[in-house]
Amino acid sequence: MILFRHADPRLPFLWENADQPRARWHGEGEGPVQYFADTPDGAWAEFIRHEGITGEAELMNVRRALWAVDVSGDWRAESPGLARQVLTGGIASYEACRKEARRLRRRGATALRAPSAALLDGGATGWKVDGGLRPAPKRDGIVFAFFGPRQDFVGWMAVFAGQPRSDLLARVRPLEF
Repeated sequence: MILFRHADPRLPFLWENADQPRARWHGEGEGPVQYFADTPDGAWAEFIRHEGITGEAELMNVRRALWAVDVSGDWRAESPGLARQVLTGGIASYEACRKEARRLRRRGATALRAPSAALLDGGATGWKVDGGLRPAPKRDGIVFAFFGPRQDFVGWMAVFAGQPRSDLLARVRPLEF
């Protein structure tokens, strides 16, 4: 399976130690946790949401790497047992998500699969060619969080120092603090 993530182009695409800043699915010292999206737009949306970008002019200074990563291997993704509003909520929902991730890890999960908090419903829409470039049917975005270092994952830098398209801004759920 190929998944996508954004990163600072000067750094590796995966975290290797517990020094990772806390996020939705892990707290301080609980890393590394590797976060991925099922589409490039999903990965860009995660960045846009986290950075609080809301306007096209703010995208002009974005210079991020976009990685396509083969996550083949021995892992089992669990679905968190939380309400959708918690899974897609703002900062206030993070502790409930961290608690659920701890529970899943204790049960032996090596990864989790959840709806994208960054993309609005139907926001993972791609493109097709049919008499020219046309939007593909709407679909929901999915994120994966893999627990621990993953030396078995292989990545390709698809973009070295790029930025997301401005039309993505309308499909991003703002981060509430």
